[in-house]
Amino acid sequence: MTDAVLVLEDGRTYRGQAYGAVGTTLGEIVFNTGMTGYQETLTDPSYHRQIVVMTAPHIGNTGVNDEDQESARIWVAGYVVRDPARRASNWRSARTLDDDLQNQGVVGISGIDTRALTRHLREQGVMRAGIFSGEALLVDGERRSDEDLLAHVLAAPQMAGADLAGEVSTQQPYVVEPAGEPVATVVAVDLGIKAMTPQRMAERGIRVHVVPSTATIEQVLALAPDGVFFSNGPGDPAAATHEIDLLREVLDRRIPFFGICYGNQLLGRAFGFGTYKLGYGHRGVNQPVVDRATGKVEITAHNHGFAVDAPLDGPTTAPHDGGRYGRVVVSHVDLNDDVVEGLQALDLPAFSVQYHPEAAAGPHDAAYLFDRFLDLMNEKKGAA
Repeated sequence: MTDAVLVLEDGRTYRGQAYGAVGTTLGEIVFNTGMTGYQETLTDPSYHRQIVVMTAPHIGNTGVNDEDQESARIWVAGYVVRDPARRASNWRSARTLDDDLQNQGVVGISGIDTRALTRHLREQGVMRAGIFSGEALLVDGERRSDEDLLAHVLAAPQMAGADLAGEVSTQQPYVVEPAGEPVATVVAVDLGIKAMTPQRMAERGIRVHVVPSTATIEQVLALAPDGVFFSNGPGDPAAATHEIDLLREVLDRRIPFFGICYGNQLLGRAFGFGTYKLGYGHRGVNQPVVDRATGKVEITAHNHGFAVDAPLDGPTTAPHDGGRYGRVVVSHVDLNDDVVEGLQALDLPAFSVQYHPEAAAGPHDAAYLFDRFLDLMNEKKGAA
């Protein structure tokens, strides 16, 4: 087996075996607590430039199929697992996970104590890391020192300040047609959109125009939308100045708006709230969130390392431009750490959540949010 080494920014080193492609990869190392859905995780554009640690010990058991992809490629920068499956077993499996990782050049490592690694990241916070295997561990035939590998890691860019939506967004607009007769038209700004998101809207009769992150308000309005949607995506929301300006144009026109994940953070910044980087983020399909309006607790899917800094006591006046967007309330809160998980505008038709209601790998507790978006658009049309 080919040797591999994982080196963290703080100097901690883990030795294991190569998994997937052999070589070098760098990124921010994060952990995902889901016990299922590894294929959806790998193909989620929100993981761009991140090395993902799977806390579930056995990965690859069901192989890879062609139906569960959330995008056309694997986006993670690197992959860390404890025990990769020796063979795939599932009636839909088309190939092994190891084959996909190799074919797409995703460098990984296996055979390390992912529980110890996760505990370390929980205590120290996510950080830059690198995986090195095969020839990447050698210089002139000699094993590279840990100090040399660490220097390589420390030269990698930080996630804070990174503007990455343009690197994962579609370059050309496309349309996802509704099931049956269209009941509404939505412009979805692709900041790293997952394939299941427009599908969830199409299931409800919504025609979805997916447009690049560089879209202008003129291009959005030319599609005559009943609503505008901002997707999930990677990077620091503070760096997304174009997208925030576009969102304010949408809010100024009182077009119904729905945002998820990155879209929630951008709505927060459009309102004038700050955003901040979480110590180790929320990533997995088992995160408890309470809907404060109903008291209902939802088990939800998350993938975010930044959060909105908005007051939990509310409503409060959105601070941007002297409060021109009126009152805003924090609608959802994470029960583990009180992180803001949703925003609701009270004086204009806009809301967002930090988690993923499309949840292709499950759970599906939050699917009602797409119905809420459709209701918001119908209310606006009924009042016109």
